[in-house]
Amino acid sequence: MLVYEDGSIVGTIGGGNVELQVIQVALQAIASGQPARFQAHLTRDLGMCCGGEMEVFVEPLQVQEPLVLFGAGHISRALAPLLRDLSFAITVVDERPEFADPERFPGCEVHSGDARAYASRLEGDPAAIWLIVTHDHRLDQDIGEILLPKPCAWIGMIGSRTKVTKFLIRYKAAGMDPALFRKLCAPVGLDIGAETPAEIAVAIAAELIRIRRRTTCVPIPLSEIPIPARGGDGIAVAPAMARLQTEDS
Repeated sequence: MLVYEDGSIVGTIGGGNVELQVIQVALQAIASGQPARFQAHLTRDLGMCCGGEMEVFVEPLQVQEPLVLFGAGHISRALAPLLRDLSFAITVVDERPEFADPERFPGCEVHSGDARAYASRLEGDPAAIWLIVTHDHRLDQDIGEILLPKPCAWIGMIGSRTKVTKFLIRYKAAGMDPALFRKLCAPVGLDIGAETPAEIAVAIAAELIRIRRRTTCVPIPLSEIPIPARGGDGIAVAPAMARLQTEDS
């Protein structure tokens, strides 16, 4: 049985109270992004006279999530293949025809034209994902100003903390509600020390995976979660990092 976000279904697991219960579990799984297991004794738990027990595994399906990349430069070119393989449906927008070339972004929809106009036409959507990585700071600022008031799941912008701070000050001076500023994920990406376009792309992709999976913990290497059998503090330390820590001390 397939369950959609609005509670509608395709197929059935037999109807009755058990199906209603499983639909609710499925809706919770869609919201959390995590699989679930439903178990019930049909008579004792659900009051169904047919008797017996049922166990149902519920798994949220991975669907292509639409993502708009504003900017077709070196960061987007490195990022698009990663996101495509992660099942994002990508639209790349850039006003420069030589950059907005479908051959540079295989498997993506490419729009060559005014990015401000494209952003203005976008309808707000709680599932919308937007990333601003254009070649021009003023363009970044303008697109952010257009998009921030619209409902979305995530909006990111590349840039330093100084750049982002200046933008927020300008948005406030222009009369934008500061409550909207919390929506802007900038600087964008997880802090992994990325410097090259390919490394920055990995950092941004990692943040988007975190958003998709609704992971609230602070991302750290899994090997840094203590395992008592390791001895000491139970944390793994790569030899290269150990040498770095020694040099710092």
